[in-house]
Amino acid sequence: MRCLCIAIAAICTLLLSCATTGPGGQKSFIMIGTSQEVSIGQGMADEVAKTEKKLADATWQNYLNEVGQKIAAVSDRKDITYSFTVVESDQINAFAAPGGFVYFYTGLLSRMDNEAEMAAVLAHEISHVVARHSIKRLQAAMGATLAYQLVFGEKGGQALQSAVGIGMGLLFADYSRENEREADKFGIYYMQKAGYDPNAAITMFEKLAKASGDRQGDVFERLSSSHPETAERIANAKNEIAAAGTPTPGLSLGQKRYMEMRARLPVLPAKSSGK
Repeated sequence: MRCLCIAIAAICTLLLSCATTGPGGQKSFIMIGTSQEVSIGQGMADEVAKTEKKLADATWQNYLNEVGQKIAAVSDRKDITYSFTVVESDQINAFAAPGGFVYFYTGLLSRMDNEAEMAAVLAHEISHVVARHSIKRLQAAMGATLAYQLVFGEKGGQALQSAVGIGMGLLFADYSRENEREADKFGIYYMQKAGYDPNAAITMFEKLAKASGDRQGDVFERLSSSHPETAERIANAKNEIAAAGTPTPGLSLGQKRYMEMRARLPVLPAKSSGK
């Protein structure tokens, strides 16, 4: 009887785990709570620190954090502390781990021409965190038993270590098209709410599509100039901007400051062609 009561209590707890996952009060049932999510994200951040080189430029780290926090402040998720890190690498990449740990590569920063384009990428990654996309697919990959152990077991135990390992395996896996559409939509909303010109999201997509024609395997969003999904996402972005109506006066591109900051980026060697 006692086991049955525990099981019923656990089920009720899970059913009541309704969390905000988007603008306008959008909610989803999330099994893994915020504290566990942050613990998983911190564990993954510790692993990332072992393999990725943090840019040794405090001015750049502060700049990325300033813009990231500005967008996070207008997002629909404020129950976590966001962390933004510039990684020194020629990879054209950016990603977010559970719990608000966001990474932006210098290879991608060097492709941007203004602060609003950088904000578009940050808003996209923050949107993945708001929607809890990574934690949702982690839940699915963990299975019910391990998820139960993580939620109701010993804090910081084996279940957490297993979750971190599974999370690392999923970190660079592509999101579903549905997840990407959602992050695109939320991102445009958040960047405009933070005071940035949302049209920079379109120019950002176009730049990444062009970059994908030159490189393989490390381009943020895996966009390609010949890929039909890219044209669809650009069209969706234009529709979102149009649907929002007349833009708020004074929306920023931030070109002058960004170009000054871009000049500080290290010149990284081009990748070998393998020949």
